Amino acid sequence: MEREIDRVLFGDNQFFGVNHASEEKARAQAIRFQTTDAIIGVLDSAYDAGIHTFMCTTHDRIGRICTHVRNNSQRYSEFKFYPCMPYAHKYANAVTEHGLLDAMRLFLPEEHAIAALFRGGRSLAFKDMQGFAQLLIDAEMKMFAGLRTPVIFLQNIVTDLLLGIGLKDGFRFFADHVARRYGAEPGFITMNLPRLLDTLEDVGIQNPIVCANINSVGFRMCGGRELYEEAIASRRFRPIAMSVLASGAIRPRDAIDYVCKQKNIRSVVFGASTRAHIVETKNLIDELSGTAAP
Repeated sequence: MEREIDRVLFGDNQFFGVNHASEEKARAQAIRFQTTDAIIGVLDSAYDAGIHTFMCTTHDRIGRICTHVRNNSQRYSEFKFYPCMPYAHKYANAVTEHGLLDAMRLFLPEEHAIAALFRGGRSLAFKDMQGFAQLLIDAEMKMFAGLRTPVIFLQNIVTDLLLGIGLKDGFRFFADHVARRYGAEPGFITMNLPRLLDTLEDVGIQNPIVCANINSVGFRMCGGRELYEEAIASRRFRPIAMSVLASGAIRPRDAIDYVCKQKNIRSVVFGASTRAHIVETKNLIDELSGTAAP
């Protein structure tokens, strides 16, 4: 079942020190958002501005946000998460600190059949890559138990790796698993939109949700802006635009005007760290999309 996607989505890069243009700004943001309360304060500003979907990684600290939303369900009655997985640094750090099997025990769902696979130090998952991938997906989804997750995204680090090595069936497996186990639609984040669309079509994923960099200067758009514009105009998929400001290289009004003129773009995801910037960006998207209140 295809779901309606909100026009404006809120991202989480700013909370975890990610800034593609400035390491100094990234460090400053990481320091500012060391506490969960600081993150919640910004999320509340976004929610109160009418942005009800949080597109987030599966960073450990997102688990605390999930707990807060569960504990305040009335306050966040319209709140939705779009988990984006895997969060590769989390696994790399855990394996380094604990070793592979102990690291997996930390993340796996507390289900008898799955936990039993690892208690003896042996798992069919090591012989069956699809089974292993399923365990990883379920491990990532643990923190979202009981919350609304209508779309679950495969991060570009895996999406583009699968594209690079030609492992097309991985996309079909991900799509089928999140639909069957979580009742969610699959989403895919990529730095190579044209190639991904070809691959998803090859494995029978129709009208997919795809999040990609879309901006007027071609920032991190593999193949160039013109190929992206052609794909958006002519191919059947549901585009979500990210990096629309090209990490600050484009003035907000110009950046959002460009994206809103691509009529088939369904949604825009952005991150901001202050209420003023959140409201400004949301209002610009509404105005230039023609959905602003009269």
